[in-house]
Amino acid sequence: MERSVPTAPIAATGLIAGYAVAAGLGSRTVGGVVLAAFGLLCVGIWLIRDGARTAIQLAGIGLAAFALSHLLGLVIGAWPAVLVSAAATAAACWRLSDARARARTRLGRVSGARLGAAAQDL
Repeated sequence: MERSVPTAPIAATGLIAGYAVAAGLGSRTVGGVVLAAFGLLCVGIWLIRDGARTAIQLAGIGLAAFALSHLLGLVIGAWPAVLVSAAATAAACWRLSDARARARTRLGRVSGARLGAAAQDL
């Protein structure tokens, strides 16, 4: 199952939901817990599907986006900064993990279909 779960929307939702909870409740701690939960879900999927190197890269990108959103927020406002950071994180997740997993899944289906067709020809 982990092999087909797209992490781009999970990672983006984590950043957006984490900020929404922090702003809505006035608790950075609770917002951080929400963000961490989504992040850990993504890391678990990446470890299983893509390996430690990709998981570390994408976790680092997510943490950097989170940190940079605070600086960007001073320039363009909090919500726009969160949305830009979420979009950038989602793009990285898609490029480094989700698209590759999708291609591997398609390749497996094509190979399996060819194998099945070859077996029928026998």
